[in-house]
Amino acid sequence: MTAPLDVSGSAAEAHPEAVLVGAGKAIQGRSLTRIAWMRLRRDKLAMAGGITVILLILVAIFSTPIIAAFGHPPLEFHQDQIDQSTLLPKGAFGAMGGEFLLGIEPVNGRDVFSRIVAGAGISLLIGFLATILSVVIGTTLGVIAGYFGGWVDQLIGRIMDVFLAFPLLVFAIALAGVIPDKGFGLEGNSLRIAMLIFIIGFFSWPYIGRIVRGQTLSLREREFVDAARSLGARNGYILFREILPNLMAPILVYATLLIPTNILFEAGLSFLGVGINPPTPTWGGMLSEAVRFYTLPHFVIFPGLAIFITVLAFNLFGDGLRDAFDPRAH
Repeated sequence: MTAPLDVSGSAAEAHPEAVLVGAGKAIQGRSLTRIAWMRLRRDKLAMAGGITVILLILVAIFSTPIIAAFGHPPLEFHQDQIDQSTLLPKGAFGAMGGEFLLGIEPVNGRDVFSRIVAGAGISLLIGFLATILSVVIGTTLGVIAGYFGGWVDQLIGRIMDVFLAFPLLVFAIALAGVIPDKGFGLEGNSLRIAMLIFIIGFFSWPYIGRIVRGQTLSLREREFVDAARSLGARNGYILFREILPNLMAPILVYATLLIPTNILFEAGLSFLGVGINPPTPTWGGMLSEAVRFYTLPHFVIFPGLAIFITVLAFNLFGDGLRDAFDPRAH
């Protein structure tokens, strides 16, 4: 037989909290944001993309001092650096290095580095503001369609179908090509930037609208929504205090993936000559001008590389955010 257990010791008489090591330390909960941040930090590619995005934003914000420190004004001609017989830059690789970090353009001799830095501000401005416009419209209509359903969902769904079937590129080319020089209190490139933001943002909202609608259809059947209804909460309260906060993660992820798409769209319009008016520097406009000088690869490589790095950084960061906020991915 087994010997009887001696319960007279101090361990048996002590409280359970004293026996368990570290039981006195409070257990701290982790929010969804903190868990997502921990997952994101482990994704090296996503962190590299996020750091690159931050650097691009800083370059766009502080473009003027950067140009003053490392280059020349983007609209300044340097005809003394151009061979008048060939209209090409003097020296090897388009006069790259030294006074001009990335060389100069043929014919006019403008600083390539300065024009790329200046073009970053326009590309990011249009990309960010067009994305914000798309997110606001798409989120609003998507939440309304998913929550109320019925004829409201049918109406908004058919509007989405019309916008998705719309030939956006053709319409953008036609509309951007007939923008007047003055209108709505704006003129010149300020008006063109505002119109490009409207065209790109207003006709891109159905993509995020469908995602938000699908998520809302799932959330409206959850227990916390039923509990809010049972307590007498109105539809507005449920939409803005219960459903919308739970949609912030997918909205944020999709927004980071939509920004590079809008940047590419703006670059495509500028490449086709219906974007920002020259001589204001844009990446797409620089590529369009570089087509005539295929013998100088640096004139094509550097603006193309700027677009490539920007789009890749946003995509890597967006993919990382999607994995970080998706509990099924871990």
